[in-house]
Amino acid sequence: MSKRNLGEKIKLSSYDDMFGMEEAETTDNSEVKGQIVDLPIVDLHTFENHPFRVIDDESMEEMVESIKEYGVLVPAIVRPRAKGGYEILSGHRRHHACELAGLETMPAIIKDCSDDEATVIMVDANIQREDILISEKAKAYSMKYEAMKHQGSAGGRSLVEMSSQSGESRATIQRLIAVSKLDKELLDMVDSKKIGIRQGVDLATLPSDEQKTVHKVIKELEVTLTWDDTTRIREAYEKGYFNADYLRDILSHEKVKARKVVFNQKKLDNYFDPSMSNEEIENLIVELLDEWKRREEGD
Repeated sequence: MSKRNLGEKIKLSSYDDMFGMEEAETTDNSEVKGQIVDLPIVDLHTFENHPFRVIDDESMEEMVESIKEYGVLVPAIVRPRAKGGYEILSGHRRHHACELAGLETMPAIIKDCSDDEATVIMVDANIQREDILISEKAKAYSMKYEAMKHQGSAGGRSLVEMSSQSGESRATIQRLIAVSKLDKELLDMVDSKKIGIRQGVDLATLPSDEQKTVHKVIKELEVTLTWDDTTRIREAYEKGYFNADYLRDILSHEKVKARKVVFNQKKLDNYFDPSMSNEEIENLIVELLDEWKRREEGD
């Protein structure tokens, strides 16, 4: 079976179902839309504000070697650009791999769609990847949410649809959309797990200047933020007493870990009546320690 025939089967079994490709139609520019065509690599451009990374890692090296040996088996999806060439909706990593492999053309499916339709396709084609950062997913969900609202889906209904499509809860998607409003420095800390998503949601309510102050102070003090910390920070901003000195004050105090002492039951039975309750034993131990402390101080 030829590479192109295999590519046709992949297109018919997956891309038709995913994106509703119609019968091929020839435009005035002789572009075949809805079918696989080979397009010059130099005419393919990154989706504007594309939120997903394209990096030269081991996975990319494997993709390059595969393309050199078998060609591109799954075509990209692109749409015509007003200023010439095509915008990639799906296939950014394959496009980069083709560049590294030295190919001059790449198989693609040309699709006419609006900006909002293009955004939805772009997000859906990438959101299920395993190596996505929290920041990438947050930005992608935010873009899709806005696109769906423009298409006529109300906010609540958009979240329900996104939850159904992605398999993630509506609350998780809401939190990720909120986190997308963080400054880059704080988003990087969310990606590196130095700030949790819930803490990120609190900090995302702050304007950019205040977020920069938070980042500066936590880097200065080398502390991590608890949910209680970010709740207090958010409330401080809302009530008008947020500043760097306040942050240093609430974040510089050492967090005291709760102390929990467990006694062996057999050892306790050597000193206390088995009928005594835990509370009675605890109270008696405290009384004995108080008495011992008074004697020590008296000496």
